[in-house]
This record gives sequence, structure tokens and C-alpha cells, in this order.
Amino acid sequence: MTISTAPIPVSTDAEAPEAPARRNRFWAWVIFIMTAVYFLIPLGATFWWSLRAEADKLGFEAYRRLFEDANFWPSFTESVVNAVAAIFLSLLIIVPTAYWVTLRLPRLRPVVEFITLLPFVIPAVVLVFGLIRLYGRPPLLLTATYDSSRVLLICAYAALSFPYMFRSVDNGLRAMDVRSLTEAAQSLGAGWPTILRRVIFPNLRVALLSGALLTFAIVIGELTIALFMAQQTFGPYMANLTRSKVYEPSAMAVVAFALTWAAMGTIALITRPGKRG
Repeated sequence: MTISTAPIPVSTDAEAPEAPARRNRFWAWVIFIMTAVYFLIPLGATFWWSLRAEADKLGFEAYRRLFEDANFWPSFTESVVNAVAAIFLSLLIIVPTAYWVTLRLPRLRPVVEFITLLPFVIPAVVLVFGLIRLYGRPPLLLTATYDSSRVLLICAYAALSFPYMFRSVDNGLRAMDVRSLTEAAQSLGAGWPTILRRVIFPNLRVALLSGALLTFAIVIGELTIALFMAQQTFGPYMANLTRSKVYEPSAMAVVAFALTWAAMGTIALITRPGKRG
């Protein structure tokens, strides 16, 4: 018996999917470039206009005037403090709620998700007028002073953060074995506050930071609620700047865009698989 040494023909069917894959990559790059151009051209034009504050010269004079404005840093600092307070309040509400739903009441997840989505459904104008109508009269008079209105504003910002915070926390809880961690902590004698503080929160670092940075980006640029509550925050400051200045609003837009993208870049950096821990 003889054994044939003729080469076995190699099927070319495996190479067939490469052509659709190349076409998909090509159109993906086309869409990416078109989207980038759509966003970068207006941003570039805004940045170029902000450099024309001095006659016949390109420079950063508009940015210098902006940062030297007496109202810039107070309004920015107040917005930062409001954002930190709103993040803290949101975490105190969302983390125990999401934890309890994941551990004991999974059937209530659709209900909780619907409640956290209400800030997307209710316009900011409707929300702020509802808050003023409810808390602008006795016995719940919270709009009489600037400080009490600020407390109400922080509560409204915490509500606005619910869609982002809940999904971040819920995804983080689904990525770990909540039941096993809870049972292990209870077997060591830990109570519910200890479990939340020493087991759940440390394992949700990335999720909490993602939700916190999204909330920070929202609060910094929020205008409607702060304006109707007569708060001197960053949003109303930017709106007033456009009424009295020419080049500074463009510089302000670039600064606000940079702050937002810095927050988004931090989220992308921290949530990389190699950075988790």
C-alpha cells in the first residue's frame, strides 16, 4: 500500500470573513472621524476665538481676565463644595439601597431603576418649580435664606445624580459575590453598618468614583436649578458672563469643556482592567 504525499488543499473559507471585517473597520473609522470632526471643529473655533482678546495678536489674555475675575473663584469653589456634598448625600442613599436590593429584594430592581430614571424624565424647570412650591411655604420653608436654599439645591443635585450613581453602584455589586461577602462578614460578627463600611464600600471603589466624577461634571455646569434658586454658582456665573463679555465666554467654554473631559478621562483611566483592585 502506498501513501500519497500530495499536498492537501487548504480551504479558503476561513479567509472569507476577513473582507466583511475589513469593511466594518473601515466604516467604524469613517464614523469615528466624522464624529470627531463634528465635535472638534466647533471646539477649535471656540478656542481660536478665545485667543483674540488682544487686537492683532493671539494670546491667553481672555483666560487671564477670566481667572482674575472677582466672581470666578467664589462661584467655582461654591459649585465644587455643592458637588462634593451632593456626591456624599447620593452615596448615603444609593449604596445601601442598591446593596439591599441586590441582597434581599432583587424583584424590586425594576422599580428602583424606574425611580432613579425620573430625573431624566422630569425637566429641570419642572423640578425646580416643584421644589420652590413645596419648600417655599411653611412649615417646610427652605427658600427664605441663601443657606437654606443651598441645602435644597444640594438635595436636588443628589437627585439628579441618581441615574448615574445607581447604575455605577449596581454594576459594581453585580461584579462581586455580595451574598458570600455578607455571610462571611456576619460569621465574623459584623453588623450591617460595619459590612457597608468595611466590606461593600471598599469593593466599590471604582464604581463609586465613576458615579462621583459624573455627578461632579453635572453639578459644575448646572444652570437651571441654581438660577431659579438665586444661587451664585458656576452655572449662573457662566450665563452672566455671556451677557457682558466678548472673549471671556469662549475661554470659559473651553475651561468647562476641559473640566468635563478631565473627569471623563479619569473615569476611563481608573476603570481600565489593569487598574482595578
